Amino acid sequence: MKYSVTIAAIVAAVSAITTGVIAQTANTDVRTQYKPEYTASGELVLPKNFEKWVFVGSPLTPNALNDGEANFPEYHNVYMDPVSYETYQKTNVFPEGTTFFKELQLALPAENPDGSRTEPSGRGYFPGALNGADVTVKDSKRFAETGGWGYFNFNHHEPKAPTAKARPIGECAYCHMASAKKDDVWTQFYPRLDH
Repeated sequence: MKYSVTIAAIVAAVSAITTGVIAQTANTDVRTQYKPEYTASGELVLPKNFEKWVFVGSPLTPNALNDGEANFPEYHNVYMDPVSYETYQKTNVFPEGTTFFKELQLALPAENPDGSRTEPSGRGYFPGALNGADVTVKDSKRFAETGGWGYFNFNHHEPKAPTAKARPIGECAYCHMASAKKDDVWTQFYPRLDH
């Protein structure tokens, strides 16, 4: 009798542990796509926790290499919401709701005529202060006028604005539509997306 109770207790304990592990695994595997938040007036709310998203690349267009006046004289540290990234990797299509967060970061002050400087690792360009952000959201209905993507400027300085209006086609979309490699996205600069 004592032996059978011990086996029953072990079976119950193993069952409870297994159920808990399965429940925990199910909870960690279930992820939902980031949903952009808008104010009542239609402004996009600055996405939270973007730094935990998938980093896809960081082009740099410093002033020193653009006659002293680059349109974006910063590193463009680009993040993509994780669920859209996973979907893109499987389908090669940016799903509706895809959100890119481009945090701008200035280069450290120049020491050389080409804008570079010398640091212990060598001569080059090195990231400095943060300098605002831009966000792009795919929503074919909401942003039909701008190729299905909405473009938002959360300041090109710090602090980042808490909300932003969609930019007109002449400010951002036209350049993406004319020159971006795929679906108005600069996949040519992001090896993880260029397939």
